[in-house]
Amino acid sequence: MTECPRVLKPRCEFDALVERKKFRGHLARWFKRHARDYPWRRTRDPYEVLVSEVMLQQTQIATVLGKGYYERFIDTFPDLISLAAADDAALLKAWEGLGYYRRARMLRDTARAALELHDGKFPHDLDALLALPGIGRYTAGALRAFAFGLPAVLVDGNISRVISRLMDFSEAVDGSAGQRQIWDWAGKLADDQHPRVHHAALMELGQRICRPGAPDCLACPVAAFCRTREPATLPVKERKVAVTAVDEHALWLRDRAGRVLMQHESGKRRTGLWKLPVRDAGEIGHLPVIAEHVYGITRYRVRLRVHQGRAKGFKPAAGDAWVEPEEIAGLAMAAPFRRALEGLLADL
Repeated sequence: MTECPRVLKPRCEFDALVERKKFRGHLARWFKRHARDYPWRRTRDPYEVLVSEVMLQQTQIATVLGKGYYERFIDTFPDLISLAAADDAALLKAWEGLGYYRRARMLRDTARAALELHDGKFPHDLDALLALPGIGRYTAGALRAFAFGLPAVLVDGNISRVISRLMDFSEAVDGSAGQRQIWDWAGKLADDQHPRVHHAALMELGQRICRPGAPDCLACPVAAFCRTREPATLPVKERKVAVTAVDEHALWLRDRAGRVLMQHESGKRRTGLWKLPVRDAGEIGHLPVIAEHVYGITRYRVRLRVHQGRAKGFKPAAGDAWVEPEEIAGLAMAAPFRRALEGLLADL
């Protein structure tokens, strides 16, 4: 069993729930001096805030910013009207590389509902926001706080970690009872007068100071309010699901005209995306492997093997289509298949 690192930590001097005003003040002053400049912090447009929040739900900030996903998506779909009118091909292409493509479709559903039910304006009322497709209590809270400057409660992974350490909470934060407790404390600590600053500050504190593993407690602006003596042991989470290794077998095949065989996906996970045709191992496993890539998705570690196909006796399957090589860049595609294709096309 791996031993948690010891962390040098100041003593707790104040109860955050009792000294709430003082706690909020310490946090806000630190944030105003050290806040990072993110594009979604420069806007109060609820549509742009919503796009950022949906992107960041399962993708790290460094990825969203470093590869320009957020700016590119906003440039492609600058408002609710353009997103609501987007077809699957354009929508998935704009989201390509972010994964969890259901998020993009749900974002479009939200845009369509806002246009239909609220004349293209997001409601401020919490219940009305929660009634929109794709809007849960976290996203509703984020819109109220960051777009409208209204009182809100929101808990993401960073805030959950901060609060679990602040309150020395040793129950599983991802269990139902733990979630209720963390949200309850978040509500009591929330600053209704300055919701934008308060919630952004808690998130940034979790990102930069109260990090997973060994936090930098000596640099923490609210260390004097933090009850735990062993921050590296928190938060507690329920046992993780074991990672399952699977093999995926894809086919690389070109016709006499030089076109590449592709497959339009129809499964639940990547509906509408393109990929190299996937076949059972028993069908193509005997063919030579010309490329191999490993990637992770949810609880799976996938080894993608690309086999050199043979034109003789080949039988196309449902969804197969011949595509000109120069058209491939314009197709929406999951990152593992994009990487495999780019390597194979570069060798032509």
